[in-house]
Amino acid sequence: MHIPVWTKPALYGAAAGAIALAIVGFNWGGWVTGGSAQEMASTQSASDVATALTPYCVQQSTSAANRVTVLADLKEASTYSRRGIIEKSGWATPLGAEDPNRDLANACALALADA
Repeated sequence: MHIPVWTKPALYGAAAGAIALAIVGFNWGGWVTGGSAQEMASTQSASDVATALTPYCVQQSTSAANRVTVLADLKEASTYSRRGIIEKSGWATPLGAEDPNRDLANACALALADA
């Protein structure tokens, strides 16, 4: 079997081109690995759930029996402790859940602070 002389340089060129394409694609082309895509999807999903349930939390703040004390505590609290106040009040616990949703508590605290 006779292999042409140009085969070796052609294979080196193809390998170098593939490596350059991968570097450009992952650094500047927006390519991501499967793990990164899963992480981005999970983060976006949690954000979307919090956005969808924020009106529920705000509604809870207007109809709860302890709303006056919780809202007063919320206005006096620092930005960092507001989430904890919302979680303790139960307003960030969706129906059927046992634990409060952290992202929902953050979103609700921001919505109540703006109101």
